[in-house]
Amino acid sequence: MFVSQRRGLGTVRLLLSLLLLAAWEAGSGQVYYSVSEEAKHGTFVGRIAQDLGLELVELVPRLFRVASKGRGDLLEVNLQNGILFVNSRIDREELCGRSAECSIHLEVIVDRPLQVFHVEVEVKDINDNPPVFPLREQKLLISESKQPDSKFPLEGASDADIGENAQLTYRLSQNEYFSLELPTNNKQSKRLSLTLKKSLDREETPELNLLLTAADKGKPELTGTIQLLVHVLDINDNDPEFEQSEYKLRLMENTAKETIVIKLNATDRDEGVNGEVTYSLMSIKPNGKPLFTLNENNGEVRINGTLDYEENKFYEIEVQATDKGNPPMAGHCTIWVEILDANDNAPEVTVTSLSLPVREDTQPSTVIALISVSDRDSGANGQVTCSLTPQVPFKIISTFKNYYSLVLDSSLDRESVANYELVVTARDGGSPSLSATASVSVDVADVNDNAPTFAQPEYTVFVKENNPPGCHIFTVSARDADAQENALVSYSLVERRVGERALSSYVSVHAESGKVYALQPLDHEELELLQFQVSARDAGVPPLGSNVTLQVFVLDENDNAPALLPPPPGPGGGAGAVSQLVARSVGAGHVVAKVRAVDADSGYNAWLSYELQAAAGAARSPFRVGLYTGEISTTRALDEADAPRQRLLVLVKDHGEPALTATATVLLSLEDSGQAPKASSRASTGAAGAEAAVVDVNVYLIVAICAVSSLFVLTLLLYTALRCSAPPSEGACGPGKPRLVCSSAVGSWSYSQQRRQRVCSGEGPPKADLMAFSPCLPPGLDREVGEERQDAESNHPGQVSSIDSPLF
Repeated sequence: MFVSQRRGLGTVRLLLSLLLLAAWEAGSGQVYYSVSEEAKHGTFVGRIAQDLGLELVELVPRLFRVASKGRGDLLEVNLQNGILFVNSRIDREELCGRSAECSIHLEVIVDRPLQVFHVEVEVKDINDNPPVFPLREQKLLISESKQPDSKFPLEGASDADIGENAQLTYRLSQNEYFSLELPTNNKQSKRLSLTLKKSLDREETPELNLLLTAADKGKPELTGTIQLLVHVLDINDNDPEFEQSEYKLRLMENTAKETIVIKLNATDRDEGVNGEVTYSLMSIKPNGKPLFTLNENNGEVRINGTLDYEENKFYEIEVQATDKGNPPMAGHCTIWVEILDANDNAPEVTVTSLSLPVREDTQPSTVIALISVSDRDSGANGQVTCSLTPQVPFKIISTFKNYYSLVLDSSLDRESVANYELVVTARDGGSPSLSATASVSVDVADVNDNAPTFAQPEYTVFVKENNPPGCHIFTVSARDADAQENALVSYSLVERRVGERALSSYVSVHAESGKVYALQPLDHEELELLQFQVSARDAGVPPLGSNVTLQVFVLDENDNAPALLPPPPGPGGGAGAVSQLVARSVGAGHVVAKVRAVDADSGYNAWLSYELQAAAGAARSPFRVGLYTGEISTTRALDEADAPRQRLLVLVKDHGEPALTATATVLLSLEDSGQAPKASSRASTGAAGAEAAVVDVNVYLIVAICAVSSLFVLTLLLYTALRCSAPPSEGACGPGKPRLVCSSAVGSWSYSQQRRQRVCSGEGPPKADLMAFSPCLPPGLDREVGEERQDAESNHPGQVSSIDSPLF
């Protein structure tokens, strides 16, 4: 029966060991024990081998060993029976101090295979430490004047144990003067103290020996004691007393130094030196000790520094009055000083810029900057109002207490004002008020809102014909009120057609300088007026531009010689010469022939004169030629002595500089009067009648021309007066200025620079503007001018006659 039971137990133990071994092989295990401190050597702790699942027979082969971290050999294992036992003294207070938990951590190590087990042994506290006072005896000096219920603090005891073993109670030895006031858990501020139950009398009881005992709540109870030696003091048994325990005062900040704050008075009921009182400052809060002084003899408190309301608003002054007794007695009072604010701090202004510079197209009400103001004073002295420089397109809006926004009040125009120097003024409500300022410089950023502009909408330019190619004829200039790239102006032609050709084949403009160049020689006879536009455009985004009109008048040069017109068809006409039959019977002044010529130029360059060239060695010719009519007439009656065939050379010359000429040959055949054809007589009669009619018409024509010329002179004078302030604009080709007066064989002629202008504006056919100045003709010349005009218009309609008045 016993054998079977043992076999059953062995089987169970083997199974448990196998299970524990499998679990510990997967990871290390941990076992907990407990033991009381101060246990004797050999005290049983636990069956560690069994609890770790190790067989006793394998402890030695597997090198079973125990390691303790810093605990020495407090615990040991018996390798014979696998029991953990106490090896040396265990002192919980030495191991863990006053910690609530105290444990010894062991590491159990076995080899083959290597396994590590952790064992924790809790050390339980026992009441092995008595309460201990810091001193063996304590002396107390207590005046006999102390009143009942006076308290005198004592130093308590301490216990090194924990828990109930460290909870202390106190008891005082029996006496009639003092009781013991114990500290309670719910009143931590209440200390262990003696309370006077009955007034002391040194003469009756000069000393008291009391025993104070402290006991813990451990089992068994342990105690500690201290001797209390109470010495009762006599003589000066009255403290100095102030009239009030607290004084409340008010002082203005910045009060002058040495000003008396208060004069204290403390009295002592004792007599003699025990009643003499001196004063001293115990403390000045907060940190204001240097600000006040106290006269130790008379109790006067004076100001010793600068009182600043913004630094401290209140001061608490503790004053002690001490008598001269032995031992001295003291009384205390508190002075509360309230500092009143004075307006001694100017406001402070802080400006935070948000969006500078400001674009000139910024919308009103846009926030430009944030403004904050502050004043360290209080009340009305710290109430700050904010204002801005007047008459600026900005305003200040209050957003919160002492916070403002600088906003745009109206539209900006950089071209009018590019920068605003704003001054923000903050003023408090004190009396007198203080103020502070802050400057804000607001730059206005440019936007492209101004197109380039010319000084005038159009310019008139005079250019002589036959100019060299690439000639500079004029410079246009436009001004843009914007800045930087918005004011960078470039120039270009407004392209169009001039007749059959593009405008750019005549002129060009430099994109940067605005200089206008003639690309080819201009011909007055082809183009008298070239009208076009130049565009000025800035580099802004989007670009802006404007146009100016240029009227280029091409001035005539004497580059065309007079051209002879062919004679009218008839018996007297011939190729290259004028042939005419003349009767010998004609009288003086009879017109026998006429030379016709035209000049493609205009003005004086087209005004022709005729003169008869005498042949070398020939007799004086009986004929003459009209200076401006080209009519050949007799100077005297013809006679038989005159050669039957007269060959006349007529020199046709214009009035240009230098003058150009042409020569006409006139062949006259002299015949007797009976042989003169009748047709010629009839022609003479008709010519005479026509001549009389032309004279009448010429009178009206001259009057009309004079009237028109006078009106033009007035217009020209008015135009010159309006343009006199404009800067001169002449091209590099040097277009000549108008010549107002020219002398000739017939007097002074006033004229303009153009006879007719063919205006090429690209908007229709050329325009003809007639501007005429009438010459001052001598009385005998009106008839010749009229006849020449009539003949030229009848024979060559649409052409310019050599007898036209100089038309410009």
